[in-house]
Amino acid sequence: MTERPEVPRASAIRPYVITRGRAECEGEPLSWESLVMTAEAVFPAALQPEHRAILAHCEGLISVAEVAAHLGQPPSVAQVLLSDLFRWGLIVTRPPIPPAERADVTMLRKVLRGLESCL
Repeated sequence: MTERPEVPRASAIRPYVITRGRAECEGEPLSWESLVMTAEAVFPAALQPEHRAILAHCEGLISVAEVAAHLGQPPSVAQVLLSDLFRWGLIVTRPPIPPAERADVTMLRKVLRGLESCL
């Protein structure tokens, strides 16, 4: 008999259990594009497994949406757990990078003409 490869599956624990019944973040919720990273702090041993999993993934900058994907939970669950970690001083956040402003086309044309005149 051939063995079937293991398929990753979502956690069997319900989201309301993970967040202890909370559906809202304390304070302003982080946007899905916000970047988070672990702070230089000592992590308490009493953290729940999902908090520890988040801290393991946040050693570099990572977005809230990526954290949710790694946890296999909806982004709203990740937002609640990340707000806990932020409140406890275990992560730092950075707002999303704003989209670049469009370059002025007339300025680009002047630069192009200047470059062409040097040839």
